[in-house]
Amino acid sequence: MQKIKTVADISCQGKRVFLRADFNVPLDEKGNVSDDSRVVAALPTIRYLIQSGAKVILASHLGRPNGERIIKYSMRNVALSLAKHLGQPVLFLPDCIGDEVLHAVNKMADGTVVLLENLRFYKEETDNDPKFAEALAALADIYVNDAFGSAHRAHASTDGITKFTRENVAGLLMEKELEFLGARIANPERPFVVILGGAKISDKISVIYNLLQKANSMLIGGAMAYTFLAAKGISTGSSPVETDKIPVAAETIRMAESMGVKLIFPVDHVVAAAFDKETMTATDVSTSDGEIPAGKTGIDIGPRTVELFGSEIASAKTIFWNGPMGIFEMEGSSAGTFAIAKAVARPGVTSIIGGGDSARAIAMSGVGNSVSFVSTGGGAGLKFLEGGTLPSVEVLDKLYNPED
Repeated sequence: MQKIKTVADISCQGKRVFLRADFNVPLDEKGNVSDDSRVVAALPTIRYLIQSGAKVILASHLGRPNGERIIKYSMRNVALSLAKHLGQPVLFLPDCIGDEVLHAVNKMADGTVVLLENLRFYKEETDNDPKFAEALAALADIYVNDAFGSAHRAHASTDGITKFTRENVAGLLMEKELEFLGARIANPERPFVVILGGAKISDKISVIYNLLQKANSMLIGGAMAYTFLAAKGISTGSSPVETDKIPVAAETIRMAESMGVKLIFPVDHVVAAAFDKETMTATDVSTSDGEIPAGKTGIDIGPRTVELFGSEIASAKTIFWNGPMGIFEMEGSSAGTFAIAKAVARPGVTSIIGGGDSARAIAMSGVGNSVSFVSTGGGAGLKFLEGGTLPSVEVLDKLYNPED
């Protein structure tokens, strides 16, 4: 397989480098960045380009303004957050195409940084409009894609632009994402333990099928576990079950058995009589062994399951975790997820966290710095783990390999 070119394979000195980043970050009521993890993840590539003497033109989307100029989705405050991390000014440009933007970019000194306004203020971005893509390309001598979280989308800034730029390469974060979610999982050091949680089996069934072919064992928690338990004939009370996916769950159990993969489910549960998603409160919380009584809803894995899962994790050399074990944002149902986080974050193993809620959970547990890699990709990561192709990766330049 051909290796994708990265910024490390080309010369950027004095060049205008259009860096597509993923700064789709959450904002608080005042519009300030409330979680800067995606900004921090992009820093190695940005710093590399600065040190290489490039003129760095950063671009990203934020939210879903649907082609309208909605001020709450402006990138202005992202520029402020980025400048603090870089320790140097980041010039914010109030548009992403046009003569004024082009003039400002052409005046840039080597090693300086600008951030363009939200790409999705133009509907042409998500339409992958060729004229809009060409207008973006007019700002660039080199195109760099470091936005793994958008890699499954063929938009103007992730796909169309490459038709008009001569060099199209990956950033350091993109390279790392492809390494850990690709090579490290395709050829893991064994034993390889997969931990899957989250709400629905339907969201991850293709991922499950693909990872079953690679894993030694798979631990299933979160709400999706209840559909599997229902397929095994175990009572799940009022817990959410995708009844139309029970046959799929049953087939997955049979498949794992035929492949010699250990498929391990919760053996006890933290349950509640009621759960209010708006107020994040639960009533009559207790622990239930085995089956969940009628009228009770599972909200976390129980202590025996934590011990069971922890024992399996302790044997692993490679771990992939995607999806929480329960409603970890609520104090009464966070213990299971945080215990798994601490079990995963141990020295001597390759531990890969699959982004989204898992990334937030690992950060909230206080062990985020003790795992090997935390992915920034949600939908893109799942698409990649399904074995699918990523459109914006496919269009990047490849290194020549005489064996290909």
